[in-house]
Amino acid sequence: MRAYLLGGLIAAVLLLSGGKALAHHSFAAEFDSTKRVTLTGVVTKVEWTNPHVWIYFNVKDDKTGKVENWGAEFGPPHGLQRGGWRRDTVKLGEKVTVTEAALAKNGSKRVNARTITLATTGARPGQTLDAASSEGDARK
Repeated sequence: MRAYLLGGLIAAVLLLSGGKALAHHSFAAEFDSTKRVTLTGVVTKVEWTNPHVWIYFNVKDDKTGKVENWGAEFGPPHGLQRGGWRRDTVKLGEKVTVTEAALAKNGSKRVNARTITLATTGARPGQTLDAASSEGDARK
């Protein structure tokens, strides 16, 4: 009887957590490591959730003057925390620069960030932080 209960509990946990597991992707499935950009803009939203932290920011195109909202994928919350991040490391309204970001393969305004430079946060303005990219150290 206990074996059936334990088996049922394990099956329920797997079913309930399956959506997150299936929603996760590999870096190569979504981003192109050969197409890199550096983007500077003002933070509009920070999503501190699993499996990845996302930071959205408005970027002004120097040629057209048009402002577009970009999303930058960072590593998982625990990976960023190991690197010294806190939930409030990046603040709404703050100017940031995301560097060495890999563009989305589907052409959307999404990137996978390698680093982020904070214009005004923390004790040292201009601080550059590792983004704990899902790409890992593939470029080395």
